[in-house]
Amino acid sequence: MQEELVSLFTAYTGEPDPVVEALPSSGSNRRYFRLRKDGLSIIGVRGESREENRAFVALSRHFCRQGLNAPEVFAVSDDGACYLQRDLGDVNLFDCIRGGRLSGVFSRDERVLLHRTVAMLADFQVRGAQGLDFGVCYPLPEFNSRSVYWDLNYFKYSFLKTTGMDFREDLLENDFDRMAGILPENRSETFMYRDFQSRNVMLVDGEPFFIDFQGGRRGPVHYDVASFLWQAKAGFPEELRNELIRTYIESLRKYRRVDEAAFLKRLRGFVLFRTLQVLGAYGFRGYFEKKPHFIQSVPFALNNLRDLLREDFEEYPYLCGLLREMTELKQFAGFGKRGLEVRVCSFAYKRGIPEDASGNGGGYVFDCRAINNPGKYERYNGVTGLDEPVIRFLEEDGEMPEFLDSIYPLVDRHVKRYMDRGFTDLMISFGCTGGQHRSVYAARKTAEHLFGKFGVKVSLVHREQNLEQVFG
Repeated sequence: MQEELVSLFTAYTGEPDPVVEALPSSGSNRRYFRLRKDGLSIIGVRGESREENRAFVALSRHFCRQGLNAPEVFAVSDDGACYLQRDLGDVNLFDCIRGGRLSGVFSRDERVLLHRTVAMLADFQVRGAQGLDFGVCYPLPEFNSRSVYWDLNYFKYSFLKTTGMDFREDLLENDFDRMAGILPENRSETFMYRDFQSRNVMLVDGEPFFIDFQGGRRGPVHYDVASFLWQAKAGFPEELRNELIRTYIESLRKYRRVDEAAFLKRLRGFVLFRTLQVLGAYGFRGYFEKKPHFIQSVPFALNNLRDLLREDFEEYPYLCGLLREMTELKQFAGFGKRGLEVRVCSFAYKRGIPEDASGNGGGYVFDCRAINNPGKYERYNGVTGLDEPVIRFLEEDGEMPEFLDSIYPLVDRHVKRYMDRGFTDLMISFGCTGGQHRSVYAARKTAEHLFGKFGVKVSLVHREQNLEQVFG
């Protein structure tokens, strides 16, 4: 495998014997390698499906001709199994918004990236379709009823049937038939990316580039918006999601008239469909291919589904009832709720109080700004509350230990009651001016205290440092 890529690299660049580094693979059958020689770096790809490879190469070359941010393909092997593409680096959007995903509060820079990405999505969908021969797409040139049935059956056989639930297959198929008729309505001359998620957005000097679009085809724009904004682990709060939808609509209006109410109604149907497809993928990758990290994502997708089902889909009555029953099964109650988890967070007030990502909205926020601030002294500028000089300052000064001694009895009682009542989430946040010294120290000490006393799972997040530690 590597020998083929090395030969292709040498033939393209004229440079022999590059250094080859295997890169992490995703859920697909493609393997990625970084090939480097004398300051030159190129990504080599080996894909088992020649048809899928051909689709990616053709789409990438078309998008680049359209001036869109896609990886340029430099060379393809004669048998179509390998190709070389531009190295876009290792920074993806999913990692760049990690602080927001962990804390529930997205910084200004994170929000700017997200807004820029969804605005560019509309460009990609519309301009990417202009002059495109959709016949290059694989396995289908367009999103149609067959596409819908494939994904619905993926959900039914790879996830729903694994639950052991007894259900009326005829009634379920009736709703599947309705969905297969509704979703492909109003044929659209736009490119449907199909797997548009933050992991498939690379950042090059802060500029988004889109990758992994080989499954794309002609189709409605709503599918990609649903995929991105309801990505299982993205953790977008509702207000941010609504902001991003508005930004997307404004970008789409550069190309066409958009009835916002009709768009939102249609989008909701695609959110349901995409969530079922994701659960099918998690079931197949996790249960059948024995890849446990996909199983770990199931609770996030189920949370999205629970939120979505707060309002009925009148067109799919049996499916909605079945899904509500499915999300309340004991195996999933235990899946996402394995006892109490306490989330302890440090933050800077100037960036806002962290949102409770669990949706419960409970817990405490403690203000550390009354405590003597190490940040006033230049010698503490390059260190945080995790570092020994700051720890000594806060402990020897005496204000911080007294502050925490007054807090521990309060949070201890709260944790004990939550454990007694079977609650699953509690958030405790500590804020200070810059989120560097006092709040960081207080959060860490409180996390250590609670884990030592109760043995519960404690997630410690230092938002401004983009650090997370889990106890238990």
